[in-house]
Amino acid sequence: MLSTIPALRRFAIGVAAACAMGAAGAAPAAPTIRPDSLTVGSDLTYPPYAYLDNGAPAGFDADFSRLLAAKLSLKPVFVDTRFPDLILGMRAHRFDAVASALYVTPERSRLVDFIPYLKTGASLVVTASSAYVPAVPQDLCGKRVASIKGASWTPKLQKVSRESCQPAGRGEIKVLEFPTSPEALMALRSQAADAMIEDAAVAHGMAVQSRGAIRITSTSLLYPIVIGLGLNKNAAALRGSLQAALDAARASGEYQALLARYGLEAPSAAEIEEALGGQSR
Repeated sequence: MLSTIPALRRFAIGVAAACAMGAAGAAPAAPTIRPDSLTVGSDLTYPPYAYLDNGAPAGFDADFSRLLAAKLSLKPVFVDTRFPDLILGMRAHRFDAVASALYVTPERSRLVDFIPYLKTGASLVVTASSAYVPAVPQDLCGKRVASIKGASWTPKLQKVSRESCQPAGRGEIKVLEFPTSPEALMALRSQAADAMIEDAAVAHGMAVQSRGAIRITSTSLLYPIVIGLGLNKNAAALRGSLQAALDAARASGEYQALLARYGLEAPSAAEIEEALGGQSR
């Protein structure tokens, strides 16, 4: 029995050291595809979440990724990838995680794990000169709607078209998908589309930058949804490290300060549970 005392003392010292590390910051990172780096897939055409500013990754997702990487003493490396290819690229181990306004949906939850960190919704946009003022998805019946390819709202609009528009003889909602959000906006401004559906924060930024050329016509968030950091299903250790990094950023107040800087909000526990429980942008 006495011989176990040194072992117990070593165990207690180890626990104390782990607690001290937890108080100072996140735990050491799990292995990543590039040693000493956190490689992040992001579609850098999507302000204010992810875009290039003088050739450097910028926006909330870039800053968020840098914050987590710093907590784990890793160098953030960004791989610019178009949105429809992000999950495929991660599953092919081109990068460790996806940080690109990736909506948490039941369909995606079957393919990837998530660390939820934001909430948002969609807005409807038209040109400023248009007499057409859609406020809700049902107002899109018989119209051409531009959207980024692979968005979570596309199947929802198709359901509205199938169940509401067509039975009422109002025509289908024709969703026109484009590889990037700027291309969808170009279709709207060139009158190849009647309206555009986009993430609310992105739509707001576009409206400001357009200097009055486009306007948001929806009066509330459409299809409110949670955004999450995407990770491979077999990357449990990395997920644990990144979750610990986020917890450390919360404890330090850095995460809340970052949200405030972009005018964004964190999802509630209930919203996260709902987003993950139903088991895409």
